[in-house]
Amino acid sequence: MGFHNVRFPANLSFGSVGGPERRTEVVTLANGFEERNTPWAHSRRRYDAGLGMRSLDDIEALIAFFEARQGQLYGFRWKDWSDFKTSKASQEVSFEDQVIGTGDGETAVFQLNKNYSSGAATYIRPITKPVLGTVKVGTQGVELQETIAWDVDVTTGFITFETPPEEGISVTAGFEFDVPVRFDTDRIATSVSSFQAGEVPNVPVVEVRV
Repeated sequence: MGFHNVRFPANLSFGSVGGPERRTEVVTLANGFEERNTPWAHSRRRYDAGLGMRSLDDIEALIAFFEARQGQLYGFRWKDWSDFKTSKASQEVSFEDQVIGTGDGETAVFQLNKNYSSGAATYIRPITKPVLGTVKVGTQGVELQETIAWDVDVTTGFITFETPPEEGISVTAGFEFDVPVRFDTDRIATSVSSFQAGEVPNVPVVEVRV
C-alpha cells in the first residue's frame, strides 16, 4: 500500500470533525434477546478535512496536498486534535503514560500502544505513527535515553532496545502520534463564490491499516 510519511497541515486539520467508528453485527433472536459480534479488532477513524478550511489560501494548500497524494492513491499522516498524545490533554507527555509490555529477557522489540479504559474494560490501540522527537521510554520507573538504550521507528511504531528488558520488568512509554489516513474521495469540488458565502468543501478522510 502506498503511503507518504508526511502530515496533512495541522492548522488545516484543526477544527475538523471526526472520530472512531466500530462495526457491530446485531442479530435479534426470536425471544427478543440479541447476539452481537464485531469483525473488527480495532476501531477505524473518519474525519472531514473540509471543516478546517478558513481562507482561500487554505483551499489552495488543500488542493496541492490532494494532488500530491493523487487522491485516494497514497496515504498520509493526520493529526487528530482530540486524541494525539498518550497523556491527558492538559498534561505533558511522560515516559510513564502507557505500559507497552513486560520484559522476558529475550524480547527487544515492543509495539507502541495507547490504552483506553472505562470501568473494568480496556481497549489497547496499536500506534504505528508516533511523532518524531516526542517519544519517551522507561523501565521500572526510570526514563531511558534514546539512541543509547533504545531506538524508535516512526514509520511503524516499534521500539527496539539495545538490551532486552529483564524478565518481569515493566516497559512504559509516552508520545504524541498521528493517524495513518487517506482521502476517501477522488474528487474535491469547491468554488470561490461558495467559499466566500461560508460554504466549505466536503473532504472525507478515513483511517487505513499500515
